Amino acid sequence: MDGSLKNIRSQTETELKGFLKEHGHPEFRYKQISHWLWQKSVKDFRAMKNLGAKLIELLEAHWFIDGIKENTRQISEDGTVKFRFELYDGAMIESVLIPVAEKKRFTVCVSSQVGCSLNCSFCATGKMKRMRNLSPGEIVDQVFEVNKACLEIYDAPLTNIVYMGMGEPLLNYKNVSSSIDIISSPEGLHMSSKRITISTAGIAKMIKKLADDHVKCNLALSLHASTEDKRSEIMPINDQNDLSSLMEALQYYYQKTKNRISYEYIAFDGFNDGIEDAMALEKLCKKFPVRINIIEYNPVMGVSFEKAPVDRIDAFAKYLVERGIMVTVRRSRGKDIDAACGQLANKA
Repeated sequence: MDGSLKNIRSQTETELKGFLKEHGHPEFRYKQISHWLWQKSVKDFRAMKNLGAKLIELLEAHWFIDGIKENTRQISEDGTVKFRFELYDGAMIESVLIPVAEKKRFTVCVSSQVGCSLNCSFCATGKMKRMRNLSPGEIVDQVFEVNKACLEIYDAPLTNIVYMGMGEPLLNYKNVSSSIDIISSPEGLHMSSKRITISTAGIAKMIKKLADDHVKCNLALSLHASTEDKRSEIMPINDQNDLSSLMEALQYYYQKTKNRISYEYIAFDGFNDGIEDAMALEKLCKKFPVRINIIEYNPVMGVSFEKAPVDRIDAFAKYLVERGIMVTVRRSRGKDIDAACGQLANKA
């Protein structure tokens, strides 16, 4: 690819309209181009049939489209589908389609970075180095392509989007927030922002920025431990973003947005699955309404953690429910194809 070309899907509306005006093309061409880029997700300017040859040649001379293409697809015995996508520069990412509630809801778990820099001790992605952030287009493409596959496989569209794949979404804040705008826009994929959730390992200042910028989405904190010592042991990010600062940021977020907040809590055998852990977690649920998603741990090669026994998970959940806290226990999905929570690592 010519190194002088710029990524057209990373340009703002103002920038593209200015480019068209500078080269003598009317403003309505912007809407035509946007339609092809976002609603049709074309990967080649020559597929934009209503632009005319001269404009297509102009676009090709200045821009490229950072489209993704499917590399592999694996289908789990439980119906979960894992996709590996190749990016324009040869890098690979993974997305997961999860059918839930007797196949009445379909969630896509999208990646926001190539790799991850947080090094959480239980996560396969954290053992990869972070190569780069994904562009808005590369994020939106995951939703577009997985939705297309969902229609083919299940004869139903996606119902939910979760930024919970490879990478930390709030370390790619600008592109993630731009992708949410495109996904929810009538000129984009026109999906409800109420069905979009950002899952973060916890960056307090960026949680506050989400609130200040009025980004329309739900928010989930990957908590996984309810005391400072235990969380720092498995999640190094807690050393700079401790529970105290995260609770203050989440309270600020809820007060400004009233958007739903969830805690993601992977249950590890003998580490964070005791009643004393549930008691500590209860204290973190008193500042704002919160739902807790307790997640079965999925094995990762080279990691010593094991999943908590079902009876301990159920006792943990029962303790919280009896105290008026909303709890969902999420059983493992797609683990036979390394598509479950914490397993995404571009493993063949």
